[in-house]
Amino acid sequence: VVSGPGVVGAGSAVCGSGCSRPGPGSPLCPLVDVASASNFRCFQLRHFHLDLRLNFAVKEMSGWLVLDLVPVQPGVQILVLDSHPSLLIHSIDCKVPGSGQEEPVSLTYRVDPFTDYGSSLNVSLPTAALKPGRLIQITIRYTTTDGPAIWWLDSELTCGQSRPLVFTQGHSVCNRSFFPSFDTPAVKSTYTATVRVPDGVTVLMSASRSSYSKQDRVFQFSMEFPVPSYLVALVAGDLQHVDVGPRSRVWAEPCLLSCAVKKLGGSVERWLAVAEQLFGPYLWGRCDIVFLPPSFPIVAMENPCLTFIIASILESSEFLLIDVIHEISHGWFGNAVTNATWEEMWLSEGLATYAQRRITTEAYGEAFTCLETAVRLDALHRQLRLLGDNNPVSKLQVKFEPGVNPSSLMNLFTYEKGFCFVSYLSEICGDVRRFDCFLRDYISEFKFKSVVAQDLIDYFLGYFPELKDAAIAQREGLEFERWLSGCGPPLYEPDLSAGGALTRPVQDLCDLWRSSDPPDLKTVATFDLSAWSTFQIVLFLDRMLDLSPLPHDVMAGLSGCYSSLFDGLNAEVQIRWLQMVVRNSFYPELPRVRAFLHKHVSNDTAPSSTVALHRVLPSHCTEFYRRTAPSSTVALPRVLPSHCTEFYRRTAPSTTVTLHRVLP
Repeated sequence: VVSGPGVVGAGSAVCGSGCSRPGPGSPLCPLVDVASASNFRCFQLRHFHLDLRLNFAVKEMSGWLVLDLVPVQPGVQILVLDSHPSLLIHSIDCKVPGSGQEEPVSLTYRVDPFTDYGSSLNVSLPTAALKPGRLIQITIRYTTTDGPAIWWLDSELTCGQSRPLVFTQGHSVCNRSFFPSFDTPAVKSTYTATVRVPDGVTVLMSASRSSYSKQDRVFQFSMEFPVPSYLVALVAGDLQHVDVGPRSRVWAEPCLLSCAVKKLGGSVERWLAVAEQLFGPYLWGRCDIVFLPPSFPIVAMENPCLTFIIASILESSEFLLIDVIHEISHGWFGNAVTNATWEEMWLSEGLATYAQRRITTEAYGEAFTCLETAVRLDALHRQLRLLGDNNPVSKLQVKFEPGVNPSSLMNLFTYEKGFCFVSYLSEICGDVRRFDCFLRDYISEFKFKSVVAQDLIDYFLGYFPELKDAAIAQREGLEFERWLSGCGPPLYEPDLSAGGALTRPVQDLCDLWRSSDPPDLKTVATFDLSAWSTFQIVLFLDRMLDLSPLPHDVMAGLSGCYSSLFDGLNAEVQIRWLQMVVRNSFYPELPRVRAFLHKHVSNDTAPSSTVALHRVLPSHCTEFYRRTAPSSTVALPRVLPSHCTEFYRRTAPSTTVTLHRVLP
């Protein structure tokens, strides 16, 4: 266990190469995070403060960062922080409170290359700062430029198209371009922030408390609970809010606010109440949600106290429900108890997915949860067919090579294979309610700490000693070690038969259409898709995609029966139908592909400069546009709805998948 705040807690044993488990027991191997250049094991980060001024005209943030650090090892002469080439460092100084040194001392520093997603900031420390246990304050004055964490949107790219907006996205290793840090999930600390803005701009941060001075146009924030660097988030723009519960409010641009409030209503408090019954008290105070423009690069982000979510998900009530509940679940799994390295992301995503499904089961019934799970597990097996069962990215414990960006390996396995392992643990303990109690106590034991998989397993076996005595971790074919380090599909999947009333009609309709000839239209008419839920239609289209390529007559029949219906439904349905159109070279429907992309990619707002398409566009959508646009040189801005990107990210074999795998 890595204690919070900081890395090493009181009473921890520390060796020269890393930190070890506090208290009794065999020490863990020294914790290494190959995605961090920092020497975070040498210091305890007590707290940090950001003081920033936002300049929309030049798209810069400028100000300073103050780090409250305590060296935990003797003789450490260099502080190494994660940084990024886009950060312009102006000066660094140091104060040592209580040492008689009242004035800050200017420090020398050097920036070295690290990876393509960051650099290392090496700061030489004064002699007075080298004593273990003595607090030092490091102040870094800097300016941000065009880094991967900070997204400046001109007014034309916002939903209201009236004022510019800026937001940050730190997961997983991007926030080193927002501020220098120990950019690893192993390190947690509290933070405060002061943000100065132009008139008319509202600032929100992932903080538990905030205040605003209208006269000075200054926002103050305080996060009183320790968080890792990737969960520090900011958004600023023309934002308004409506309270939707005693501890939750919805934020959005004015043009979106009423729709967002109508969609969520009082549901957030209901979901929180169910989660608290299952997993114990919600630890973060506020549970606010801000809806962001379509250029937000993922569907949603679980920033504590303030979930970021893409506005285009409002089109689909069912996907909105699932995504918000998933982010709420992170309040326990991922935010309160965090994976200590990115090599074990399943400790966050797998547990949060399990928690999400426990919440939906309690709130909406087992059948609904089984249907949603069937959609996701189908996608998992689809990805496995593309990758092959022996691909190392299908492991729960993925070994990162130095230089590999952790974000590039975030895939369905962290969610769904992780979920299956947690479901297996629930199954072998014999009672889902008993497992709820285990998870509640697990959170209580490890809250505000970062853990490795062995911590979860040791706590599980200690909680259920009868399972430990039965050597359940070594059960043949289901060994815990095989779960964690083995490639391929899950060793166990939960029983989804409770969803049969919803999934059987889907499979029956697929069976009708899978033959070489179109089915009898009278038989097809007995299936009323207009009465189906979004997840049922998505499951149908996903399974028909799995059967592709289809005969032309079958595609023509599908088009005649359903195309007009799909055209009026949400983008989650449309993107799947359009994938079928391209996968099957069904040219009569190609104009719909073009119309879909034109709806979300406006030539009027396309930037003149070249944009890195991989940040927002799945390859098949890019190719759709290139094949159907009137010009082969149309600029593609960062405005395609990210739920399309997210679907592709969760189902494609890699972020650089070759087109022949998704196109005819």
